[in-house]
Formats: sequence, structure tokens, C-alpha cells
Amino acid sequence: MKQQEQGEQEFSFIKEKIKDKPINKRRLLLKAGFNLLCAVLFGVTACFVFVLLKPHIEKQLYPEEESTIKIPKDVVPQEIQPAPKKEEEEEPEEMPEEEPEKEPVVVKEELEPEDYQALQNKLYEIGKQANKSMVTVTGVTSGMDWFDTPYENENSSSGIIIGNKDEELLILTEKKIIADAKSIHITFIDESEASASLKKYDGNTGIAVIAVPLSEISDETMNEISVAELGNSYSVTQGMSVIAIGSPLGTNYSILCGTITSSQNMVSTIDTNYTIFTTDIIGSENGSGVLIDLNGKVMGLVLQGYSNQNNRNTITALSISELKQVIEDLLNNLDISYVGLRISTVTNAIAEEFGIPKGVYIKSVELDSPAMAAGLQEADVITAINGEEIINTVQYYQKVYEREAGDEITITVKRQSGEGYTDLECKVTVGILQ
Repeated sequence: MKQQEQGEQEFSFIKEKIKDKPINKRRLLLKAGFNLLCAVLFGVTACFVFVLLKPHIEKQLYPEEESTIKIPKDVVPQEIQPAPKKEEEEEPEEMPEEEPEKEPVVVKEELEPEDYQALQNKLYEIGKQANKSMVTVTGVTSGMDWFDTPYENENSSSGIIIGNKDEELLILTEKKIIADAKSIHITFIDESEASASLKKYDGNTGIAVIAVPLSEISDETMNEISVAELGNSYSVTQGMSVIAIGSPLGTNYSILCGTITSSQNMVSTIDTNYTIFTTDIIGSENGSGVLIDLNGKVMGLVLQGYSNQNNRNTITALSISELKQVIEDLLNNLDISYVGLRISTVTNAIAEEFGIPKGVYIKSVELDSPAMAAGLQEADVITAINGEEIINTVQYYQKVYEREAGDEITITVKRQSGEGYTDLECKVTVGILQ
């Protein structure tokens, strides 16, 4: 009997229902909300990282070719044209474009004062149009005086709009104006202003390229300005009419008319010589700007550092054609190579008169230059570079210019000794002039 009751108790225990734990809806909702929040945060983070890395990924997968600015070069006159490079085909000379037929000019037997005024008006109109490519560059420097009082100085010069690249307006000016400047400001012809930054400069000529973001220039200003057109200064001759614009008198956007008085003078710079044009235009010792022809094309750069010592009151300018390669490299952020020599060509007449070997005569060696480190000396005559004959300064400069900083070249010279001239070879490591 007891066993039967015990069995029934055990059976009834087994038949008891086990109830499910009651669902906590509040906790479930909190958990679902937490999971949703984590998903949202993950998605936002993923989007942020994707947006941040997308340009870099696209740059790696689809590299863009860097845009470059090309300046058409002018054909060098035959008498100063360098010999073509060996193992390279000589580029064919560009055929001059046919000029449209001009209407015959009717010359009056007598010119009245109003005729002279009409001519002046036309010349000034050319200058006004060309001045749209000119700007005023101001470099602001700061310092402390003897009483520890801070002060600021402003140096100003003309600049010329030379092109635009990568959403920047590029301007050519003088490095000395913006040297050590804490800020650079540009004033356009419509008196609007913008900030600029230094891009590249040439330590030899002293010209520099500065950039203004196009985003800082209004549409109204863009409609008022223009990019300068560079002409062929190899065609400049004595007596040619030119116009000086920029600030040749130290006054912004002034216009002066005159003629070329000499087109054969040379100015010696490091590793090369440049043609310098003199004019009868009265200017300022601190003047700057450009010389243009009657078509408004730039023929020369008026730089403060190249005024003739004997003609401080007249405008002089460096030939633009000889500077085009340097300007192009500066625009494309390339370094300008240098060795550190001031040189001149030993012509046949000089060789016969003074008994000097033909080649490139070293007038001086720059201090702390690659040339000095290599042992080159004043009065040496360069006859070859890397085994190729050198007979003038143009060939010498071409060989140096085509090298990059760090390249080693072998310069062969003739050095005078007690028994005549001795051949020597100097290993020179090309550098960059700062």
C-alpha cells in the first residue's frame, strides 16, 4: 500500500509542468536598441573611413599624370645656336607663320599735333591691355627694434601672371622682394587682393614663381586679368619701339614708351650669360616690370638687380627668350642645376690675340660652389664636358642645365703652367643654388 502511494507521488512529480521564464520586454527592447546603436555606429565609422581613404585608394589604383605647363621655345639665331646633341636627331626648325596681309599705311605729308596724340593713344592702349597681366607683389617682413618693439616692413615689386596650374594662378616676380617674408599679398589691376605663397625660385637669376589659389580670386577679377603672352626676344634690334609696363618708375601700372638702344650687351651670371636690352626710357633704379613690343608680347623682364651701373636712370631688361626654359621649370616645380662658374667664350679673335685655347674661359669661381670643391680655378679654359667638346658658353650651360642635383660630370680644362697649358680633368657634383 505504501509502495503504491509512493509510486503515485513519484508519477505525479514527473507529470508536473515546467513553466517558461517570463519574457522581460524592457530588457529585450534595451538589448535590441543597443544592437541597433552599435550597427549605426559601425556604419558611420565605416563611411567615415571610406570617405577618408577613398582619395588615397583612387590615387594608388588610378594615378593621375601630373599636369605640366609648357612654354613654346624660340629658335636660337644660328650664330649662337649650340651644336645638336650626339645620338639625337636635330629637331626641325619651326616654320614661321604667314602673317596676314596688312593694309597699306597712308603717310601724310605733314603730321598735325592731333596725329601725334592719336599715335600716343594707341601706344597707351596697348600698354593698358598688357597691364591686365601685371600685379603688385608685396612681401611683409617683421622684426624687433632696439627697444623690443615689434615692427613690420613691406617690400613691393611688379609681378607678371604667367599661367595657372592645379587650381592656382602662377605669378613671376623677384625673389628679393619676398625673401624672409612672413606673408605675401597680391594686388590685381582692379585693386582686389589675395594671399600668395612661394612655389619655386632660381638662385641664379633671382626670379621666383608664387601661387595664388583660384578660390581666392573672384569671378569679376578673373574677367579683368589675363595671362601674359611671351614673345620672341631674339628678334629685338636696336631702334625697335617698346613699351615698359608694371612699375618702371616705382608707380604701379605706369606706361612708358621708348626704343631699344642696344640689344647686344651681355650680363654675366652663374654658369651662363644673358642678353640685356638697354632703352632710352627714363625709369627708376628700383623699377620693375616688363618690356613689351607693339603687339603686347613680353620681350624682356625689368629686374631691379640687373640695372646697368652706368645707366641707373634708364630701363634695362633681360631677354625673355633666354629665360623661357628656366621659367618653365620653375612653373613645374623643378630645381635649377648649377656648378658655380662665371664664364665667357674664347672666340677666334681672343684666342689669336692672347694665345688662349679655344673653349670657355673661367672668369671666377663662386665660393663654396661645386666647382670650387672640384678644384676648378680662375683662368682655366673648359674644353670638354663628359668627353664632348665645348666651344662656347651656350654649350657649357646646356650640359650643366640638363643634369640633376647630385649628378657627377667630368669637366676637362686647360690650365696654364710654366710650360704652357696642361690638360686636367675635374669631377664635379652638380648642386642647386639656394
